[in-house]
Amino acid sequence: MYIFTKYGELFMNGAIEKENLMLLYKAILTLQTEEECKNFFEDLCTFPELKAMSQRIAVANMLKQGYIYSDIVKETSASTATISRVNRSLTYGSDGYNTVLNRLSKSGDNN
Repeated sequence: MYIFTKYGELFMNGAIEKENLMLLYKAILTLQTEEECKNFFEDLCTFPELKAMSQRIAVANMLKQGYIYSDIVKETSASTATISRVNRSLTYGSDGYNTVLNRLSKSGDNN
């Protein structure tokens, strides 16, 4: 069972699930290159999972750049429900998208 607090923090039923989630976060933080990241996520995720995550970050990036929903749908094939969810996360979420997109923008890698 998953419980979301009003701050977007995720709590799971049971210590093992929480340990597994923390292990995942720590594992991601060990990755040092794009190639390592690519290899890890290709091993970890199915193609549909990777497609969904990459689509969401593209949607977030386009929303931050001021694109309208219809243009985002055309460019990414994301549903309006996905776009709304990402937009809600950008506005009311844990600031994860904003943190990543701001850092990518500073490095020039968000295009």
